[in-house]
Amino acid sequence: MKHKIKSIRPFIGSKDFGVSRSFYRDLGFEETVLDSKMSVFKSSETAFYLQNAYVKDWIDNTMIFVEVDDVERYYSELSALNLPEKYEGVKLTPIQYLDWGSECFLHDPSGVLWHFGKFK
Repeated sequence: MKHKIKSIRPFIGSKDFGVSRSFYRDLGFEETVLDSKMSVFKSSETAFYLQNAYVKDWIDNTMIFVEVDDVERYYSELSALNLPEKYEGVKLTPIQYLDWGSECFLHDPSGVLWHFGKFK
């Protein structure tokens, strides 16, 4: 195969679409509403689709890894947003330093697990 992939955009669900939309805007993503049940959230060249759809098993098993340039700075910025205080169910887990690199974790209001990490 000789094609060149330009981007990958996962689809994620939400337990409460309005709350999740607000959460991702607070996280710094720019929202484009596609219709009443779907938005695309973008930061630079990275994007994902948020759906007004909730399937517990799907949400509970959704994980997204975002590679960042500086995990310590990113974690500090995430901490400053006070997202766990603003949104029920949101959890921010401190940085873990592993053999392959480092990462911190953020659960969104629905339970989607975001990994923000950097490879060595």
